[in-house]
Amino acid sequence: MYVCICNYVREREVRAVIRDGARTEEEVGDACGAGTGCGSCLDRICELIEDEEGPDTRMPFAA
Repeated sequence: MYVCICNYVREREVRAVIRDGARTEEEVGDACGAGTGCGSCLDRICELIEDEEGPDTRMPFAA
């Protein structure tokens, strides 16, 4: 399925660049072009970033 129709970027491509280290919409756009056109896919890109990062497993900082 396409995430970014403007640049014909599929979900699997976005997930791959996130796995390779992209952590923001801008980094995803730099890596594969998604989100650099009209911007209507930016919410979906954010969802994919959150999905690929998984739950926050860091321990809370104790003062």
